[in-house]
Amino acid sequence: MQPGPGEKWFPNVQSRGSNRRNMKQPLRGAIVGYGFIAGQGHAPTYAKHMGNGRAVEITAIADICGARRQAAHEMFPLARVFQDHASLLAAEAGKLDFLDIATPPAHHAEIAHAALERGLHVLCEKPMATTAEDARAMLQHAREVRRVIFPCHNYKHAPVVKVVRSILNEEVIGPVHQVTMQTFRNTHAKGVKEWRPDWRRERVLSGGGIAMDHGSHTFYLAFDWMAAYPTAITAHASTADGHDTEDVFGCTLTFPTGVVSAHLSWTAGVRKVMYTLHGKKGAIRVEDEDVELAVLEAGPGVVAPGSPGKWRFEHRVAPSAWMDASHEGWFSSLFDEFRGALARSEYVGRDAMEACLCVELIERGYRSAAEGSRVLDLPDGTIDRMARPRAPRPLEAPGREVEDLV
Repeated sequence: MQPGPGEKWFPNVQSRGSNRRNMKQPLRGAIVGYGFIAGQGHAPTYAKHMGNGRAVEITAIADICGARRQAAHEMFPLARVFQDHASLLAAEAGKLDFLDIATPPAHHAEIAHAALERGLHVLCEKPMATTAEDARAMLQHAREVRRVIFPCHNYKHAPVVKVVRSILNEEVIGPVHQVTMQTFRNTHAKGVKEWRPDWRRERVLSGGGIAMDHGSHTFYLAFDWMAAYPTAITAHASTADGHDTEDVFGCTLTFPTGVVSAHLSWTAGVRKVMYTLHGKKGAIRVEDEDVELAVLEAGPGVVAPGSPGKWRFEHRVAPSAWMDASHEGWFSSLFDEFRGALARSEYVGRDAMEACLCVELIERGYRSAAEGSRVLDLPDGTIDRMARPRAPRPLEAPGREVEDLV
């Protein structure tokens, strides 16, 4: 689906509307898909902050697996449990404020449309959808029914990523013009043992391999650090052991402000993230929870003839629990951003638009890889709307005017 004459991929955001809610009342929510990320990543935060007038109440859960429904009942004994999203919505939609979608990605679009049609806000795990067409349709539906759609872009809420943002806000290295991003995993992310633990190796459920799993994280961080949106992508991918989803994905993104190179792997010898960000006045290096800041104090040839320069180095540590694949510790901050979007009636905000662009890039990355790493430009409509330089995101999440979840 291409934009028509005069249209953009992302129409103007509806930032205000009549669907306001008293945010001092608990949000009534339901979860669809009670697998690893819902059970280990979302549910513990919800459970800690339910009752006594706190921020949220989970009143219904759906999962197609009987064992997972039992697990949901044990965590939320007062919640009503259903076999699928359709039966949950038929029985409970009128009693709910939002739906948390944590199923395999191939089902995100169908469930989101059903929830929006019932008048619910949507919190959706990444990637938002498995095709750009589906992602755009989800955003358009949210605009039409004036309900919030919000992606779970949880890497932004990792303490070490917040440290990087705080350094960038200090402007000590200058505008970022080059970024490298490496995500190493020694296996694909496993699901729960009770239901298809290797579903990420089934394209019909996952939509793709490590690019579909980690591409969104890579891309939305790149948008923030480069303070712009990309205009082109070239990519390569490889698949091992006869699977139909890729194990290794690499790409180069061209931005108006510079270049980002990314490498994602499920076949690495260690679980680790490694990022570098480069400006004219210095650089930032991230390795899991360790941050090194290098600030240029004297340029080439200043200290001595032929010298490369002189840098001042600082080291910081921001414990971020990267070994915990659920990232449960980051969810509270993310959910507070979701609540902030609801308080502002920000139906399709920057996060949602960036989630859609992430899917566009994943889709075009796959196409580039299939065509011999051909450089593919982003459509003109996307460039017109998205490629303008962006103001730096504040260190703290928006939505500070509402009561914190914790």
